[in-house]
Amino acid sequence: MRLTVNGRTCQIDVAPNATLLSVLRDQLYLTGAKPSCERGECGACTVLVADPDGKPAPVYSCLALALAYENESVTTIEGLSTNSRPHPVQAAFVEHDAVQCGFCTPGQVLAAVALLARDRDPSDEAIVQAMSGNLCRCGTYPKIVRAIHSAASAMRGSNGD
Repeated sequence: MRLTVNGRTCQIDVAPNATLLSVLRDQLYLTGAKPSCERGECGACTVLVADPDGKPAPVYSCLALALAYENESVTTIEGLSTNSRPHPVQAAFVEHDAVQCGFCTPGQVLAAVALLARDRDPSDEAIVQAMSGNLCRCGTYPKIVRAIHSAASAMRGSNGD
């Protein structure tokens, strides 16, 4: 199959039952998406794929069959930064100490990026709703909400708003 991950297109052999998570981790050696519940309940395996409007949408890669994403563009946490600079959401998570143990952080960050692509100034309620599919065992939810507000502000400021 042909798959574009983090802007790089590759041709790989994939078993019909291979998940996107297993392909990313075991064949492409991108380990930011984490296997955890393997049921799409925790969000540790979250990656981004463009929705029909071209905006990034979170996908639980543990449930997604890799072949379903042939010719699609997938973004993992490894592909989020540009020119060795962290994405504003990544920077805000660090600044607001919303990383704790770090296991869930890649999925949390990608879910937040997808939210901010749809809503440039989300309310607390919108953040909680958008992030509800990503669990944090450390319980750093208030810091995550603050980080997302901070990233939203920084991203609006960089766009001249």
